Formats: sequence, structure tokens, C-alpha cells
Amino acid sequence: MTTITTRTIEYPADALTMIGHLALPADTGRRPAVLIGPEGMGLSDVERRRAEALAELGYVTLAFDLHGGRYLSDPEEMLARCLPLLADPDRMRGIGNAALDVLRAEPRADLDRIAAIGYGTGGAIALELGRDGADLRAIGTVNAVTTGRPGDAARIRCPVWAGVGSEDPIMPPAQREAFTAEMQAAGVDWRLTVYGGALHAFHHPPVDHTVPSGVGYHPQHAQRAWRDIVDLLTECLPVTK
Repeated sequence: MTTITTRTIEYPADALTMIGHLALPADTGRRPAVLIGPEGMGLSDVERRRAEALAELGYVTLAFDLHGGRYLSDPEEMLARCLPLLADPDRMRGIGNAALDVLRAEPRADLDRIAAIGYGTGGAIALELGRDGADLRAIGTVNAVTTGRPGDAARIRCPVWAGVGSEDPIMPPAQREAFTAEMQAAGVDWRLTVYGGALHAFHHPPVDHTVPSGVGYHPQHAQRAWRDIVDLLTECLPVTK
């Protein structure tokens, strides 16, 4: 029985040497491709496993890096890097486009069928790729209902799905409303799923380090959010054998 293959890829972005995780389906043909962006702490085994799960479904998948191969387990260090990043659309686009270039360079990737999904900071980067006019077939985010510069959302050319916890203090109702207003005004095909009772990063299994207040795992909603992402990809980038 053939299995998926994986490898790490180093590439430059944001004045750092990023270390991404590429997962390839078991066959040899071209397949739709997916970028996965991690939470603000950085690329971890959680995103690597998700990349491999998508490869098992037939997608060429790259889980991209945020911090030059580092995982920022200290919340203060993470916020010190991520807050300025989230306030700078050009930096986010630079990180996203560098990863997109790596994915496009993979011979197995179908360049006409690429999606970007992400969690937290990685989801904000996926949205900024859309606002930058990237040729994507779908954008999916969890914990990232961020808004962009005025008018940029009109450049999004694909369906957008976003999931957020109802009790997420980082993405509160006012932020959700601003995001949906932006998408609607831009004529985007958008959907928002609110998971009742869930906090920020509800999709992320428990970690062995301190997490900020308002963050917590919700196993049922984590499974539902994953199914919603797979459904988005199935709709917009169906895998044909």
C-alpha cells in the first residue's frame, strides 16, 4: 500500500528562513493544493498532521511557517511578534505569498486549483492573500475574522468560509460584524459559522504551556470545524482520481 510522503522545505520570508511542512498524496498525478497557516504560536505538529490528513484526501498541502522555525510558547513573546504583524497587511501578504510560491513550485500541485486555510494569525494571512488578489479557489479561516484595508476585499475572487467561537474574546461580536460587513460590501461569496460556547483556538488540542485568557479547546467543535473545512475544499477543489 502506498502512503503519503512528507518533507520540510526552507524558504525566505519576513527576513527569516521559514521551515514549512509539505505533504504529498500517494499517487503521482497533479492534485489540487492547499496552504495551511498556523495559530500565532507558529507551526506545530497540529498543523503538520492536518497537512498530512489533507494529503490523504488527495491534496498537495503545505503547512507554512510564521517565525523562522520557532514555536513561540511564551504568550508575551508571541503577542510581541504577532500584534505588529497583524497590523501590517503587507508583511502578512509577504509571508503568505512566499509560502504560495513554494506551493506553486511543487510539480504535483495543480496551479489552477489552490486554496488557503488558516488558524488565528495564519487565517489572517490567508485572508490577506485574498485581499491581495491571489488566484485562489477557496479561503477558510478559524479564529480569524479580521478586516483589511478599505476596498481590498473586492479583490477576493473565491468563496470565503470563517469559523469562530461565540465566546472568543479576541474575535468578539463587533469584530465578526465588521468582517461580515466587509465581505458583503465587497460582493464576496462568504459564510460565517459561530460555534456556540467555544473560546479562541477552540480547534487546538491542549498544549503543555501557558495560554492566554480566553483560549480553550472544545473537542466537539474542533471536529465540526475540521469537517467544515473539508467540506469547503470538497466543494471548491474536488479531488478527481
